[in-house]
Amino acid sequence: MELFLPLILLIGVMLLMSRSARNKQRQMMEMRDAMEPGTGVRTIGGMYALVKEVREDSVLLEVAPGVPALYTKTAIAAVLDADEYRRIVNDEPWPEDDGETPVVPDDASSLTGGDGADRSAEGDSDKPIGLDKPADAAGETPAAGDDAGGNPGRDRRDGSAEDDGNGPRS
Repeated sequence: MELFLPLILLIGVMLLMSRSARNKQRQMMEMRDAMEPGTGVRTIGGMYALVKEVREDSVLLEVAPGVPALYTKTAIAAVLDADEYRRIVNDEPWPEDDGETPVVPDDASSLTGGDGADRSAEGDSDKPIGLDKPADAAGETPAAGDDAGGNPGRDRRDGSAEDDGNGPRS
């Protein structure tokens, strides 16, 4: 009996996911069936084109003036409004776009309500901050066989400081 609850939940989730996928597929088919000559479209590859002819499973698109190309209907990602297509193709600004670029602050103090008082008084806030720590300040201790400066010392059995990769010398 304890195994039935997870099984029922799994089946329920699968049914919900398949239902939403079917709805999305149905909406895409309706959108593609709404295409007619003169409509602007965007392909799944991101190309904008004008519909010239709609066939049963394919569509003839004008990708550039005088350049037709045949696509399957499934290659159409979106059917665009005439105004939207014209704005995209002619690179016109959107109606709510006044042509000004937004002002972006160079720090987050205006977004968080801070006044920037935590910056240094000398005005050197544009200088980069060094992130390197000296070995003694980081609390690191020299590794075994290293001297106080962190340099490898004589750690081999034969007393040599270098390892030539040939094994111990005799």
